[in-house]
Amino acid sequence: MLEVQVHHSENEEVPEQRLWRAVLANTVQEWISGPLRKQREAEQFLFEDNDDYRLVCCSAGIDPAHFRNRLAKLRSGANLEALALAARN
Repeated sequence: MLEVQVHHSENEEVPEQRLWRAVLANTVQEWISGPLRKQREAEQFLFEDNDDYRLVCCSAGIDPAHFRNRLAKLRSGANLEALALAARN
């Protein structure tokens, strides 16, 4: 019984994780459809920053390498402008 309770609490999303996930979601949104300056800042954070990026991802409960790999696939395989249009609809 104790094992189930511990496992359950590890999978629960805490408010801090929701906050950091919102930070990441906002950054991705800026990368896709923000003003040019914000797009560049988001691009730098998502693909070049290692320390802060890793800290934010870990705080959000997200694997930094996996998330960056998925974003890189989007960047290489899709037009960001098309993604921006899709995000607005």
